[in-house]
Amino acid sequence: MEKILKGKEVADALKQRLKQEMEEFHKKNITPNLTIVIVGDRPDSAAYIKGAVKRCSEIGIECNVRELPKDLGQDKFVDVIQKLNDDEKVNGIMIMRPLPPQISENVVKYEIYPAKDVDCFSPVNVSKVMSGEEGGFAPCTPSAVMEILHHYGIDPRGKKAVIIGRSMVVGRLLAMMLLKENATITVCHTKTLNLAEEAGRAEILIAAAGKAKMVKRNMVKEGAVVIDVGINFDENGRMCGDVDFDEVSQVAGMITPVPGGVGAVTSTILAKHVIDACKMQKGL
Repeated sequence: MEKILKGKEVADALKQRLKQEMEEFHKKNITPNLTIVIVGDRPDSAAYIKGAVKRCSEIGIECNVRELPKDLGQDKFVDVIQKLNDDEKVNGIMIMRPLPPQISENVVKYEIYPAKDVDCFSPVNVSKVMSGEEGGFAPCTPSAVMEILHHYGIDPRGKKAVIIGRSMVVGRLLAMMLLKENATITVCHTKTLNLAEEAGRAEILIAAAGKAKMVKRNMVKEGAVVIDVGINFDENGRMCGDVDFDEVSQVAGMITPVPGGVGAVTSTILAKHVIDACKMQKGL
């Protein structure tokens, strides 16, 4: 294996660029604000929120967390979002998903202002990513994948990229982002025939299926770039990705670890989106 693609290295480089941008905000006495909204007590979300708050603080972004009761009704939840939309001090809104069953995501996604939707929940931002239009916000995880590729000088142009996973959170929108950079895309999923054969053709292989260690050595082309988006836990309770790292690292040219790969970059991407949102809203 030639190289491990370390998320911390990517995140630290991006953080330094963002801190430089923040100097201009401070000269104008502007502090960008991110408000994270969570309904109920979810341990999996708590870890992400803790990381986001820490990274925003390091960069100089104000980050507030609105913790709402788990039995909150949909109308009251929409009221909270609308008030955040109207609050000029709030530049970015992130709604932690999934929402509880009494709150419909298909209703809420139309309520958040696209200009404050820093994790691509609004259909307006989704459509901008799908069409390749500038000015919207892509989801933080696919954006983190692209940031890793750019940081390490991996040009998708002309390369065959295979994505395992077709969710709207990662797979589908990441496919559009890679297509915009002139990669040739194949999206695989649970109904794909000969998955190992399809994956084995990839020069860039991205695993985002949510199944622990499903990508084995026989599915990876010699020298391929392998990006592991998965966050799972193995039979011993240890965090692992969708890729069997020990096996695949023997044939991959470059590979992201789990932990320490894509997940390490997402909170810094979120901070970048908040800064970009503040710029647009303030006309900077």
